[in-house]
Amino acid sequence: MKVLVVAALLAVASATVIKDDMEFIIKKESMVNVDVKTKEMCILKLLNHILQPTMYEDIREIAREWTLEDNIDKYLKVDVVKDFVEMYKIGMLPRGEVFVHTNEKHLVEAIKVFRLMFFAKDFDVFLRTACWLRERINGGMFVYALTVAVFHRQDCHGIVLPAPYEIYPYFFVDDHIINKAFMVKMTKAGLDPVIKDYYGIKVTDNNIVVIDWRKGVRHTLTEHDKVNYFTEDIDLNTYMYYLHMNYPYWMSDDIYNVNKERRGEIQMYATMQLLARLRLERLGHKMCDIKMLMWNEPLKDGYWPKIRMHNGEHMPVRQNHKLLITKDNVKDKILVDDIERIIRDGILKGKIELRDGTTLMLKKPEDIEILARLLLGGIGMKHDHAKVIHVTNLFKRMLTYSHYNLDKYTYVPTTFDMYTTCLRDPVFWKLMKRISDMFVLFKKLLPRYTREELDFPGVKIERITTDKMVTFMDEYDVDITNAVYLDKTEMQKKKSDMVYVARMRRLNHHPFKVTVDVVSDKAVDAVVRVFIGPKYDCMGRLLNLHDIRHDMVEIDSFMYKLDTGKNTIVRDSIDMHGVIEQRPWTRRILDRSMETTGMGVKMVDSWWYKSRMGFPHRLLLPLGTRGGLHLQMFVIVTPVRMGLILPTLDVTIMKERHACRWTTCIDTMPLGFPFDREIDETHFFTKNMKFTDIRIFRKDLGTSNMVKDMDMSEMVMKHDDFTYLDTDMMTRRTYKDVMLMSVDNMTHL
Repeated sequence: MKVLVVAALLAVASATVIKDDMEFIIKKESMVNVDVKTKEMCILKLLNHILQPTMYEDIREIAREWTLEDNIDKYLKVDVVKDFVEMYKIGMLPRGEVFVHTNEKHLVEAIKVFRLMFFAKDFDVFLRTACWLRERINGGMFVYALTVAVFHRQDCHGIVLPAPYEIYPYFFVDDHIINKAFMVKMTKAGLDPVIKDYYGIKVTDNNIVVIDWRKGVRHTLTEHDKVNYFTEDIDLNTYMYYLHMNYPYWMSDDIYNVNKERRGEIQMYATMQLLARLRLERLGHKMCDIKMLMWNEPLKDGYWPKIRMHNGEHMPVRQNHKLLITKDNVKDKILVDDIERIIRDGILKGKIELRDGTTLMLKKPEDIEILARLLLGGIGMKHDHAKVIHVTNLFKRMLTYSHYNLDKYTYVPTTFDMYTTCLRDPVFWKLMKRISDMFVLFKKLLPRYTREELDFPGVKIERITTDKMVTFMDEYDVDITNAVYLDKTEMQKKKSDMVYVARMRRLNHHPFKVTVDVVSDKAVDAVVRVFIGPKYDCMGRLLNLHDIRHDMVEIDSFMYKLDTGKNTIVRDSIDMHGVIEQRPWTRRILDRSMETTGMGVKMVDSWWYKSRMGFPHRLLLPLGTRGGLHLQMFVIVTPVRMGLILPTLDVTIMKERHACRWTTCIDTMPLGFPFDREIDETHFFTKNMKFTDIRIFRKDLGTSNMVKDMDMSEMVMKHDDFTYLDTDMMTRRTYKDVMLMSVDNMTHL
């Protein structure tokens, strides 16, 4: 209850801030030199209830008064304004339609919207342009373009964006939850008490509607649903979405300073790390490795997305054993085969020649950047109107259900089409397994690491110890108020009468520490990399280095200054590189001065950066078992090496753009080192590396951290054969159930 009361107070406080202060701020003549918090509040207003016209008069006034043609001199590039105006006059994606991330027609328009905002001379012009767009273009397209602009504009550094699952909950929250929120909205919480109890709906005295995610039909089709708590995790899908936001594949020129980053390698490594992380999750359920997608075989794994978009359309359900190749997509299949053959042949030959005369070299270790951008997007064709090659998107076209509507406005997306939903589908992982196999082939042809590259003379790891690693399923409340439309009275009050919350179960773990004892004969800077990986396969067989090297998850990497003698390196899990804690509610961001109690959020100066690209801290460890899931930890300490892989690496630019993923800003060794290439066990083991066995335990439901305001005193377990969380299926024991149980017992006598 304490959490809910605090949330209610924040809702009132935030509404007051927006209503009283923000209208005056945006009406100032210029907002060039305003502070970050003021900028942030302006952006939050623009993103609030994106499915409806804005409720704020100041935004509407700016949208009425601002004219693009009359202010064309206030943009760094005149052409971007002219291009947008021409497109706008012809017609754009209608408001009310669903904006699809991979639809080419939608994306062409979104890029022009982004360029209009990106090339605004200052924040004042940027904000006024955004206000103009907010009232005129498709809401989903506006959110996409505005998010990319905030990520990449220098004057937007420090702005905390609302979590995407708060802006548009439809892509993250099951449809039955949103439907229940509509029911409460329509009846003004006057539902039948029996129905409310059955659906798990609780309305507090503070007008906060809590909808229990566990009370719903489980749509289970395959064994993959055992790990849907991981693949459908809202923060994991946010991570995938923000990965694209930070490295949009269509940013293919030096104008955006993205070509000086290792963005292709980062995206490739992120994909392979996600595959390795899912592998660990599957091992805990005795499920074997993910198999790559086979075009010529029936698709065994179906998927029920459980997603309904705001226009009423549901993401299509794919049944089990579906044929991928039909008479309608055979041409796409031929194209996919041709492209895949050209790329694999190019890897073997060491080069690929494009039709515009460009030759892509694929021989040296640093050429992994070229291959990654070719497969994941980012390779621009110089003499073909800067068309971008994106092989993965071509592969996705084979799996779509709207073959005749690929480039139409009225397009019903599948899970593959959205960066916010693709991880939910088991076939996406199979597809990425096939894509990543081309990276594996490229790395296989590179020379193995020599002993000199692996060794660190004078440095020895003596011991690795960890705290007891314990995982559990806890509860979290997701603010889904933006999924519910405001009525006329609420629009005038500039807030919803009720706050709608979906209470979900999610994977978490207790904080832990990793301690590494290192002895050095000199004072020197070093890079420490920490991995966890499997020890046994799904059948209990011991794995060797060759078996596990693609399944090692890099949970931490950092620079450390070694002193002469013994060094004790202690790393707390929350301080591990590239991880973030729980994103706070937007209502909390609107008033940072309030005490952060009850939400488990620790405000730090650099949180705004981490919130964009960080991997969820609570997903560092896979769900353990009651007896302990047997894994192994690997630590390697190496010297800092600069200029070995990317001699032109501009570390300053990468730090300014917050692109420091893994070791990209402290070291130029390939990501995944030392497991990214084939291993010669006779030359691999050195004193500066060490393996140790670890076990990950699982805490039971009754002892996990839960919000204790739901009555579970008369609950019993209702089992579901395909669902991992049997203990989640809670139902009340009634007299009728007892009688039926007695009858069943008698029939077995």
